[in-house]
Amino acid sequence: MTVRVLLVDDQPLLRTGFKLILEAEPDLTVVGEAGDGAAAVEMTRAMLPDVVLMDIRMPGMDGIEATRRIVREGAATHDPRVLILTTFDLDEYVIEAVRAGASGFLLKDSPPEDLVTAIRIVAAGDAIVAPSVTRRLLDKFASRLPAVRESTPAPGLETLTEREREVLRHVARGLSNAEIARELVVSETTVKTHVGNVLAKLGLRDRVQAVVYAYESGMSRPGQTDRA
Repeated sequence: MTVRVLLVDDQPLLRTGFKLILEAEPDLTVVGEAGDGAAAVEMTRAMLPDVVLMDIRMPGMDGIEATRRIVREGAATHDPRVLILTTFDLDEYVIEAVRAGASGFLLKDSPPEDLVTAIRIVAAGDAIVAPSVTRRLLDKFASRLPAVRESTPAPGLETLTEREREVLRHVARGLSNAEIARELVVSETTVKTHVGNVLAKLGLRDRVQAVVYAYESGMSRPGQTDRA
């Protein structure tokens, strides 16, 4: 199946570079290009891309608001996935983009093969970057998250089994399924099942939102590396 991609960036040179990389792959096709958020929203409605490669800082409507609108409108149609482009050290709005519904992050200076792999993973419905990158970003911008709940349990937390909570804590630590499997001395398939159950019970789209949930619920704190 061919993955349909919409490129969104206010720099034409970058869009051209991304397009050359993606169209060299037999299973990826660029269906359109947009230079700002408003155009991205309109083109998503018209082109129905599977993945929107979204810059954050653009004139007019920025990538955060565009992501919010694309995810909200797309939920009733073809459920497009948004992959955020970030410079990591400069963009301070990544958390807002994730909470708006983005499926993950991609660094603008990533190797071409990482870009291709990321788009394929997002199109398959998973989070796109190494969990460690997600964790570093959340640690960096944790001050932008709401205050954690100290007494009232987070919505849905009571539906998780103790093992599912343990798996969620490890996900928030930035561990992959394979790493969690080694920690818990179980199979990777078992871990994948637990992660799927956590996402389903909490109504989350992917691992990225699971990490945000763990922060907001107080299950994980910035810099925390041992078990909660």
